[in-house]
Amino acid sequence: MEKITKAIIPVAGWGTRRLPITKIIEKSMLPVGNRPLVDYSVQELIEAGVKDIYMVISNVEPCQVQKFYEDNVALNDYLIERGKQDRLALAKTLPDDVKIHYTVQDPSGRYGTAVPVAMVVEEYNINEPVYCFMGDDFIWNPNGESSAVSLQKAVRGEDESVILGIDHPYEALLNGGALTIENEKLVKITEKPAPEQVTGLASVSKYILSPSLLKEIVEYVKSHDFGPNDQEYMITDPFASFIEKGGTIRVARTEGEYLDGGTVEGWLHANNVVLGGEK
Repeated sequence: MEKITKAIIPVAGWGTRRLPITKIIEKSMLPVGNRPLVDYSVQELIEAGVKDIYMVISNVEPCQVQKFYEDNVALNDYLIERGKQDRLALAKTLPDDVKIHYTVQDPSGRYGTAVPVAMVVEEYNINEPVYCFMGDDFIWNPNGESSAVSLQKAVRGEDESVILGIDHPYEALLNGGALTIENEKLVKITEKPAPEQVTGLASVSKYILSPSLLKEIVEYVKSHDFGPNDQEYMITDPFASFIEKGGTIRVARTEGEYLDGGTVEGWLHANNVVLGGEK
């Protein structure tokens, strides 16, 4: 299989669990070390060969994520004028051969992880395998294989999808899911599992989505009308119907540590890990 060169990263939403700081700072832009949360996934995907990144952003101006990945001409001029050319590389956040495409999602509309993926697929007519990483978490494994590479290596067929599985303490999986696996293939995902249901790997919302699964996600969003406040359009729902129809979702494993910014405690832990304060 050829390298996957496209990735979808949803970063829209108000980040209400992190108020009041997310009133002024987008959740995906919260700093971990000296970089925003989302950049850990962006750089990992670029290293894995991704050239086109599709970010789903809120309809709020100015968009901090968009500004971060733009060239800041005034800053570049300042660094040159002050003889600080050695810092130009630090100010450049995106290689010349990588492009970010932006899709705007109204945060007051339908919500859930399936919605932004369906929006991107329809807007750009995507019909090839893509990575899908969420914008407010990442896998930290600086001395080992990245989660993007682990996902890619697990693909066996042309139209197979892959989900990342990780060993993780139950306390950190209140918003995750427990994976039921047979022969390294996904059987089902139990969302927000009880402690006794977490017996193996857990999902941390990192995927390779095949063309067939992308169509299933689009159809799921189109054919359901939960209303804006009734029910989330969870990406794992079309996963279940895809498997029932005979589709294959393989499970990739990673030795890295799952870090996220969804809670103050998780964000502080992520900073401690990245800065070397915790092992």
